Formats: sequence, C-alpha cells, structure tokens
Amino acid sequence: MVTRSIQQLEERMVGLEPGSLRHQTLEASKRFKTSWIELGRMLWTVFKEKKFREWGYLTFEAYCAKEIGIREATAKKLLHSYYFLEKEEPTFLKRVASEASPSSVPSADAVNVLRLLKNRQAVPQEDYQKVRSYVLDKGKEAPEVRREVRTILEQERPDTEEVRVARTKSAVRRMIGTLRSIRQQLTGAELVPKRLLEEVEGVVKKLEGLL
Repeated sequence: MVTRSIQQLEERMVGLEPGSLRHQTLEASKRFKTSWIELGRMLWTVFKEKKFREWGYLTFEAYCAKEIGIREATAKKLLHSYYFLEKEEPTFLKRVASEASPSSVPSADAVNVLRLLKNRQAVPQEDYQKVRSYVLDKGKEAPEVRREVRTILEQERPDTEEVRVARTKSAVRRMIGTLRSIRQQLTGAELVPKRLLEEVEGVVKKLEGLL
C-alpha cells in the first residue's frame, strides 16, 4: 500500500532529472525508515552546499518541511547523526555502504545518543566504547542505549548528600504535579467528596513546605 506521503514524494520527482541530487534526495526520503544514513548523507550535502536555495527555498528547514516532508527536529537529528558518523566512524559508513543488506544499521536516535555521549569529556573511554558497540555493532534501539548511558552517568556522579537532597526534591515535585493533576481531573466529579479533594490540596501544601 502506497501512503499519501509517498505519493506526494513521487509527484515531486516527476520532471526532475534522474540521478540529480534533488531527485536522489527525494528517492532516499522514500526509504527513510530503513535507510536513514543515505538520506542523512544527501541532506548533509544539501545543507552544506546550500542547494535548497537553488530549488526555491529560503531555508533548509522550509525545504525539509515542504519538499521532503520531515520536521525541523528530525532533519537536525539526521544531520547531526550522519555528520557524527562521517567524522568519527568513517569505517562504519564504508562497511554499511559496501553491504547489500547490512547486518545491523542503528537508528538515527541511537546514533544521536552516542554522539551526545561522545561530547561528554568526563566519560571514561571504556564506557564510551561499550555504548559504541551497543549502537554500531549490535544495532541496539535508542531506549536501551539511553538506559545504559543513564547508568554510566549515574556512576560518574558521586552519591553525595547534595545529590541525594536534589533527587528527593525532584521526586517531591513530581508527586506535587501528579496530585494537582489528579485533583484537577476529579474536581466536579460526583463520586469524589469535596472534603477529600480538600485533603489532597492539604497534602500538596505540606509537600510544598518540604521544598
């Protein structure tokens, strides 16, 4: 089944020279789900050489939104993730390009998590290499990679009294937010006595006093 978004991309390709950068970029966007690296490479060229201006767009973001059909945040993630691989992992890119069906291609989200970890200079090299293996060798999904990074960062930060207090205050703030949201949703409900809602508000005030 061809989706409407795919139809729109194909319509935009009509009349463009096959093999041109513009045509190739539109073609790559059709394969975005399974081949984001290819699309990232082409978008990086479009961005770096300001090709979008030749095609009638004032900004790269406008080009991505109107012609490719992807949001600004997604476009930036693709650019950052691809450039990271080009700069830090050129061998990996060559391997992916040389394989007809790569054994594991990490998602742009997972690569972006690895990129952000690389920028943290305090992270030990062995920890970075562990996460790198998860992403590039095993193709782990972003949520699993984030959990591993979170564990590393928590180990990196000593569990001092100041840290424990900050963690407790954060938990209290979350509880206050949850109670307020529940109270707001139940206000006016016939099954919930007004007195009970007032007690909930009292608990909220007591919790605020702890902060």
